[in-house]
Amino acid sequence: MSWQGVLADSITSAAGVEERFPGTAAAIDETARRYPMRINSYYWGLIRKVGGPLWRQAVPSQLELDDKIGVVDPLAEESLSPVANLVHKYPDRVLFLVNNQCAMYCRFCTRKRKVGTRRMPISDAGIEAGLDYIRRTPAVREVLMSGGDPFLMSDERLDWILGELRAIPGVEIIRIGTRTPCVLPMRITVRLTKILRRYHPLYINTHFNHPAEITPQAAQACTRLADAGIPLGCQTVLLRGVNDDPQIIRDLLCGLLKIRVKPYYLFQGDLTRGANHFRTPVAVGLAIMKSLIGHVSGMAIPVFAVDAPGGGGKIPLLPDYKISYGRELIFENYCGRVCSYPDVTGR
Repeated sequence: MSWQGVLADSITSAAGVEERFPGTAAAIDETARRYPMRINSYYWGLIRKVGGPLWRQAVPSQLELDDKIGVVDPLAEESLSPVANLVHKYPDRVLFLVNNQCAMYCRFCTRKRKVGTRRMPISDAGIEAGLDYIRRTPAVREVLMSGGDPFLMSDERLDWILGELRAIPGVEIIRIGTRTPCVLPMRITVRLTKILRRYHPLYINTHFNHPAEITPQAAQACTRLADAGIPLGCQTVLLRGVNDDPQIIRDLLCGLLKIRVKPYYLFQGDLTRGANHFRTPVAVGLAIMKSLIGHVSGMAIPVFAVDAPGGGGKIPLLPDYKISYGRELIFENYCGRVCSYPDVTGR
């Protein structure tokens, strides 16, 4: 079946879930009226095999509506948008939201306030306005295309936007954020990779949260992208009841390396309205990072970070190994042995 066929065969209401999980319909439909639901047939097949960790990512919950702590726009993206659907937070980079659809609507999404709804209109005129802003802003040397998911656009539309960006002299790097290698891997076709490889230097950040998502189909999708010369990174979100466990994260990160995806970020959950039930204490993430460092390859270790509320940007969070710091740095290594390093005085 084509990727369009798999996407068309999606569950968008409780009717497709009730048959296996009776009694869930009312809460699912009530929540989906505010935050849209889409579970394509590929990912639904994984949910049926694995259950809980994947179910929680995909199926609406009453907890989303009960959230009184989360913030509608936690990263202040709207106030950092000089034109609609373009966020200019860092001096040399912009986030360009080019599509409002996803292959699956993740229940923890930072942009769940608008993705998949009429509150996020995307048009040719809007894309042109974003391109014009980038052309007029020479400080911008890097563009991250996101959404929604850019790979839910047609090949032709994606080709057009990439071509326009690559024609801007100041744009050195193009990145694409997509979850399709994980949730709709058949979207990564040979034709798509032929288009993408024309626009190097091009980087792709994808998004796996659980080792059960690393399937043969996902591996083939990532192999096609890597064989096209595209470096792949993964931005994982730490989620309560999904992956807030050292062994699960370890298996995920090592599994990603096997399919040629470099773990990039492990994110502390954002303060998103409707997603507070996914957040874990920061101490949980720090403990997971401490369980990784020295025990798995450095290639498999992501940066644990929090995206600061209010548009403060990504802040790395590290376990504390330092005991004291004077003329010598006294610290513990990964297995608890006390070590020292003599500091250099002067310049």
